Amino acid sequence: MRLFKPAAALLAAHGASAQLHQLAKAAGKMYFGSATDNGELSDAAYVRILTDPNEFGQTTPGNGQKWQFTQPSRGSFSYSSGDQIANFAKTNNMILRCHTLVWHSQLPSWVDSGSWTREQLTSIIETHIANVAGHYRGQCYAWDVVNEALDEDGTFRPSVFYRVLGESFIPIAFKAAAAADPDAKMYYNDYNIESTGAKQAATVRIINSIKRAGGRIDGVGMQAHLIVGSTPSQSSLEAAMNSYVAAGVSEVAYTELDIRFSSLPPTAAGLRTQAENYATVTRACLAVDACVGITIWDFTDKYSWIPSVFPGQGAALLYDENFSKKPAWTAVSSVLAAAATGGPRPSTTLTTVTTTTTTGAPGPTCTAAKWGQCGGNGWTGCTVHGSAHET
Repeated sequence: MRLFKPAAALLAAHGASAQLHQLAKAAGKMYFGSATDNGELSDAAYVRILTDPNEFGQTTPGNGQKWQFTQPSRGSFSYSSGDQIANFAKTNNMILRCHTLVWHSQLPSWVDSGSWTREQLTSIIETHIANVAGHYRGQCYAWDVVNEALDEDGTFRPSVFYRVLGESFIPIAFKAAAAADPDAKMYYNDYNIESTGAKQAATVRIINSIKRAGGRIDGVGMQAHLIVGSTPSQSSLEAAMNSYVAAGVSEVAYTELDIRFSSLPPTAAGLRTQAENYATVTRACLAVDACVGITIWDFTDKYSWIPSVFPGQGAALLYDENFSKKPAWTAVSSVLAAAATGGPRPSTTLTTVTTTTTTGAPGPTCTAAKWGQCGGNGWTGCTVHGSAHET
């Protein structure tokens, strides 16, 4: 674990007011961040927290850079939604993780329903990436080049890309992305690859296949959509990260972290368990030097994707719907503070918080106007086209 010398002075100066990004950097990590989406930027109270440079130093656009929005019809490119988030990040000196170039969901129908030859679909992928990644060239710390290519058993999803090109669509995409935005880190991003198992082993094979094909892959993004009480052990989390590093990537990151309750409202005991689960993930990242940072999939339950996709579930984030910090926030900050000072984890009293969570439609129809992806534990999925948005 890397420790920065100014850490002790920083914490002494700020004490209990030290915040997540500030503490993560003091502990040797690059960032602690939060995803966001365009509509949320009109909420002044939300923006005040997101733009606090000590709390969040990185952001990811939840939707605006996806194929559905960037090339809704063939050859017609639009960047307004993605540009809003990219400009927001630049204005607020936030690291920008760009998301995502090739994904089976949130595709316009012209891509998914086409009868393509190998040559045609290869050209479509390369043209899309050259335009989108080229438009954002120099603005992105990293690209999630390919998102969720794997089924739960470690086989490939039967996406249009796989049906036509087989697994070669992945190195095709990585080569195109590296050419279009050469200074950005190239990531494979997926859920349920946070711990060891069939999907993790398949991710290692993806790393190897990209390298064999002469492509560049720099990192693996572990989405980490988890369930309270079912979070993998720290040792399993570390083993998965280390397997990716051993396969040849230089870094890993938690890219979409949330830990949801499977029933609501959460109890005081449940909130303590959630806090412990968040602490476990944070400790795992701290224990692996190659883990560069943690991104939560938005920071407040007010804008979580969970209730729309998993009816009756939610309260997954570090702040409640009223922007109050939950016990999970205290646990994460405590673990980061301990790592920053090099000492034992401080004894922290977790405050009981009452959270108000609104559970809404549409559930399995996946026609919500936001966050239509995404998965994680318990997700059997729908493939989203049209108006739904991913996480």
